Amino acid sequence: MKLGAYAVIFDDARRVLLCHRRDFDAWNLPGGGVEEGESPWDAAIREAREEVCLDIEIIRLTGLYWKPQKRDLVFNFEGRVVGGVPATSDEADAVGYFAMDSLPANTAPLQVERIRDALAGGPPVLRTQTGAGIRELFRATPAAT
Repeated sequence: MKLGAYAVIFDDARRVLLCHRRDFDAWNLPGGGVEEGESPWDAAIREAREEVCLDIEIIRLTGLYWKPQKRDLVFNFEGRVVGGVPATSDEADAVGYFAMDSLPANTAPLQVERIRDALAGGPPVLRTQTGAGIRELFRATPAAT
């Protein structure tokens, strides 16, 4: 089983921060794999720093998502910015805040579901997510340069 960790970062208007991947044309939450010996919350903090150049603190767990086709367990956290300004990186060629009704079309539905769950503000959800992920949906389209 692989573990993933993602940070849902909202601004004061409750718009969500997304980053555009350099390796293919897709927008997603800052996040990725949990490294050996690393906690999921530390992974989300690290990924936010690496991908969007922000220091964050974890506010809460918003959901756990089981992806049975890949045997992935994804931890989704809400994070608050404590330092830095959103910026591009080696992994992201653009960053931006988006309202829920204005998410880019090339945001994977599985990630949209995770954003909705975080935005709802309730207790952590437990969901099984099936269907194509970001790699399967957008890998065929190289990122624009």
